Amino acid sequence: MHTVTTVSLSRDCDAVQIPAGNTVTLPAGTEVDITQRLGGSFTVHAMGGLFRIAPGDADALGITVEPGSDAKPAVIAGEVDDKMVWETLKSCYDPEIPVNIVDLGLVYDMGVEELPTGNRKVFVKMTLTAPGCGMGATIAGDAQQKLLGLPGVEDASVEIVWDPPWHQSMITPEGRRMLGIE
Repeated sequence: MHTVTTVSLSRDCDAVQIPAGNTVTLPAGTEVDITQRLGGSFTVHAMGGLFRIAPGDADALGITVEPGSDAKPAVIAGEVDDKMVWETLKSCYDPEIPVNIVDLGLVYDMGVEELPTGNRKVFVKMTLTAPGCGMGATIAGDAQQKLLGLPGVEDASVEIVWDPPWHQSMITPEGRRMLGIE
């Protein structure tokens, strides 16, 4: 069941306008409807539009983010490997769609390589559901920050690519189940 919670912002809050990707400030006292809370960020409806609010601004919504919440993947200890990277990417969401970027079929390539320092570099190639989506930098930045939080990861790059173009057939069976389309 999908629930929407209405709150008033307790302070001015930076937000990213969806789908344009512009950063705006929502003023204290603005009434917002929290429509999605996944991957640690929040999608809110306010002033006739949708906005993404980062985990660091949860307090403006009156929310306390608990350690170990969905803001970070469950696997956070040990030497980084492919499985850990994929699990981390599954904690990243398109703010308009309640399915992670892996199950949406947006991640085209992923690799981990050892650096001369003994640490690791993670590289990801991903796409978006639509070429005109202004949220690409926000989604890629979220993925990059989460990857940099993995043990031993010194560098992470998330590149947006457009070939091949994304289409619904790329959604995994789990993603289809979450969306109720199969």
